[in-house]
Amino acid sequence: MKKNVGGFDRVWRLTGGAILALVGIAALVGFVSIGVVPAAVMVVLGWVFFATGVVRRCVINRFLGIDTTHGEQTESSGMTEVSTKRPN
Repeated sequence: MKKNVGGFDRVWRLTGGAILALVGIAALVGFVSIGVVPAAVMVVLGWVFFATGVVRRCVINRFLGIDTTHGEQTESSGMTEVSTKRPN
């Protein structure tokens, strides 16, 4: 699957997901009182958002046809082309 998360969408997923997961963990530990089930849901959703931001791929975006990379270089093999010509 090609990358379809980029730009502001990626920043939101990384920061928002981390914050959501941390608040959920704080609630599970007892620092915030919102209940166990909402806290567990926050942790799971936070990790999902964060993970999709890291790998830059989202299944829901793919099904909806959304691509927020805006022409960014999506795949790189890490290899560069080497010229076989000798300089004159």
